Amino acid sequence: MALKLYGGARSRASIVQWYLEELGIPYEFVLLDMQSGEHLQPEYLKINPVGKVPAIVDGDFQLWESGAILVYLANKYGNAGKSPEEQATLVQWVLFANATFGPGIFIESNRDRELGRLMKPLNQIFTTHPFLLGQEFTVADVAVGSMLAYSQIMLNLDLGEYPAVVEYIKRIGDRPAFQKTLGSLSQ
Repeated sequence: MALKLYGGARSRASIVQWYLEELGIPYEFVLLDMQSGEHLQPEYLKINPVGKVPAIVDGDFQLWESGAILVYLANKYGNAGKSPEEQATLVQWVLFANATFGPGIFIESNRDRELGRLMKPLNQIFTTHPFLLGQEFTVADVAVGSMLAYSQIMLNLDLGEYPAVVEYIKRIGDRPAFQKTLGSLSQ
């Protein structure tokens, strides 16, 4: 049985979908009609009692929250690192994307205070290597890269002050898996 990814149109499910495409994992995308409340129906609430998307069903295993799903997929199907330290570093970036970067950029009252504080270190990282953890694209890039991409799609932030970040956004945006998933959101 193929992995099932549940999501709504223009939801964080596209982040998980991007990573599934990067990994080349077969999956079925189950589009829930959020407007009509499909995500609040008893069938879906058995998968995610909170009634949010995304969620996955992988065999008998069910999981929700985009960051948790990314970490699970990296551990099961991707390259989550061999040591506990490597694994923790990946989790650190996934949590950073969801708990620090997202709220810092997308909550308007935080943006002026947080934008430079968050972008300057990212810009420094991308001046020294193409991806967050070096030469290799990882789940950390999906987590942080999706937030950066969303910042351009939804907020159209001027990031000219951070040229390495702008180049990174272009680099990940050129990836075929990105184009197939998140890239379609900007059209």
